[in-house]
Amino acid sequence: MKILNFSDLKIFNPDTIICYCKQVTQIEIERAIKRGAKTLIDIRQSTGACTGNQCKELNPSGKCCSEDIQKLLKNEGLVFIKPR
Repeated sequence: MKILNFSDLKIFNPDTIICYCKQVTQIEIERAIKRGAKTLIDIRQSTGACTGNQCKELNPSGKCCSEDIQKLLKNEGLVFIKPR
């Protein structure tokens, strides 16, 4: 069993908004992972992140938040499954 250690996570600041549509922060996603979320689908179900349709317009990077969520999952050695 992999022990999740978010103190080593240096991708974002914990208060950074990851999903601009739903205003979901990095810390909320980290908490979902600590509670057992292992895929983007799990993150979507537990936080609501990546369920809106305006990230490309609201996100300053001009892209969907799924890539940032993927980085957080990958950092923990977890699987990324692209939503349908």
